Amino acid sequence: MARRLRFNGTGSSLDGCPAVHEDLDTGEAIVHGKPLIEPDDLAQLQHLSEGEVAVVVPREVLVDFGPKDRVPHIIDLEEFGRLFTIFKHTAWRLETRRRYGSDEITDTYAQFTRGEPVQWEGVDAEWCAERRKQVDLGKRFERVRILDSPPTAGQRYLLDNARRNSAVGEVIHTLSRSEAERLRLPEEDFWLFDARLVALLRFDDDDQLVDVELITEPAAVLRYAQARDAAWHYAVPYQETEAGLPAPE
Repeated sequence: MARRLRFNGTGSSLDGCPAVHEDLDTGEAIVHGKPLIEPDDLAQLQHLSEGEVAVVVPREVLVDFGPKDRVPHIIDLEEFGRLFTIFKHTAWRLETRRRYGSDEITDTYAQFTRGEPVQWEGVDAEWCAERRKQVDLGKRFERVRILDSPPTAGQRYLLDNARRNSAVGEVIHTLSRSEAERLRLPEEDFWLFDARLVALLRFDDDDQLVDVELITEPAAVLRYAQARDAAWHYAVPYQETEAGLPAPE
């Protein structure tokens, strides 16, 4: 079985080499760079076994992009909510889950599952007012929602919900699950604020949001920013996706 590798980063802006990848299951690091080939250099290496290859990488590549042990910085949902008023420029979200438990207890979800037109007028009025306020300040809210083929009931509900969110100023695109896998996007939900702070959303077994992990380490934030750039490049406006879906049975 092939390893699940994540690209951590590279120290080169020209040919992408050297670089560091991380095995998501074992935590092992995979490093590639120019091979060390001079016999006099190789002779100085200790414990170099047959079949092994020595490569040369700048020290800063390992410092910046090698796996790191860190203590997670966890915040509660109240503190998480404050992030949406204190950021300066952009708030970007990747949504990867097939369902969200909090959606399924709402009146609007019940309307949707009964096949009725969802009445979004007046729903979450305080939330909508705050979003409009932030957008009026010149801030941007953007989302990419990953969709299965066919979309789950929860994903279809969020396509309907996108009408409400876009009405208050959010820009929402969608991306197929297969394309997300091809791009090796993170299989986790997160917000990226001002390309400097990641809020990693943590869910329980019932798909309920329980708390949030904050990530500020620059190399880690860079990986999420790279995921954003790839997802946004290939995603399409939700209206195009919605128009192309067959009517639910």
